[in-house]
Amino acid sequence: MANTLLVTGGAGFIGSAVVRHLIQETEATVVTVDALTYAGHRENLAPVMGHSRHHFERADITDAPAMHRLFEEYAPRGVLHLAAESHVDRSIDGPAAFVQTNVVGTQVLLEAARTYWEAQGKPDDFRFLHVSTDEVYGELGETGTFTEETPYDPSSPYSASKAGADHLARAWHRTYGLPVLLTNCSNNYGPYQHPEKLIPVVIRSALDGEPIPVYGDGKNVRDWLYVKDHVRALLRVLAEGTVGETYNVGGDCERENIAVVRQICDLLDEMRPAGGALDTTRHRDLITFVDDRPGHDWRYAIDASKIKDTLGWAPRVDFEEGLWRTVRWYAEHRGWAQSVQG
Repeated sequence: MANTLLVTGGAGFIGSAVVRHLIQETEATVVTVDALTYAGHRENLAPVMGHSRHHFERADITDAPAMHRLFEEYAPRGVLHLAAESHVDRSIDGPAAFVQTNVVGTQVLLEAARTYWEAQGKPDDFRFLHVSTDEVYGELGETGTFTEETPYDPSSPYSASKAGADHLARAWHRTYGLPVLLTNCSNNYGPYQHPEKLIPVVIRSALDGEPIPVYGDGKNVRDWLYVKDHVRALLRVLAEGTVGETYNVGGDCERENIAVVRQICDLLDEMRPAGGALDTTRHRDLITFVDDRPGHDWRYAIDASKIKDTLGWAPRVDFEEGLWRTVRWYAEHRGWAQSVQG
């Protein structure tokens, strides 16, 4: 089977990081599948868009004929399924789109993969990697971590739709034998993240001299994972993971949201990037606390022992280094943020 991988959601934040890595660091041929909704942008793929081993297909994963055609045309040996509606706030305002893409779309893609896999004689080296989130587990108190055995307890329409997709992926393995693997990751950050997420929002607002919104008292805790470390984990699971297993991927980096916001402000104080809106005022002075969102989970933390012990993966980029890289990238690519926001 040819060394071709199909990446859904490949023009999004994490998906485009996967695609760029595969083209720039491996010999794989990559088929990027993306509907180019609000969070998917061709600009994210600019470094590899013209490469001979990269093929871009604008298609929606809920379009069954299109998905079947892609499998038949490209004959991939593996799928990295990252296509999803992913912003919690948007799921609260409009949950139907999240059910349609994350649940129905995953079912359509699984069925297209199964049909193709069976037609090929069920090759042993085919893999379907379903990429999910730690938010399916709900929230933690002051102590404890999520493991692969933590019961699902999603709080938002987004996390509920991802939980449903996870269950479908497992069902297609158990019922049909499709060689499925799953990952559940903590909060990613890094270049090319859509401007509505926490870290990009803070950077953009600070650079523009606008109020920096922080939900509630800012004490909610997240485990932060640099996106390139996540890419390494996904490819390790795809290549070496045990079929049918789930692997939690975390950055070993718990931070209160307000601490992250303040750290970004301090970095921008040091950098004083060209074109910044502030000359003398501290960026921390822009922090503005706003009403918390409904169902805002208090704390997430990942126990990544399984992927470390069985597959030898561990995060390489600590938060200080990763955040510095991220802030610097956004400061130097302000035109990118403007272009993807329309």
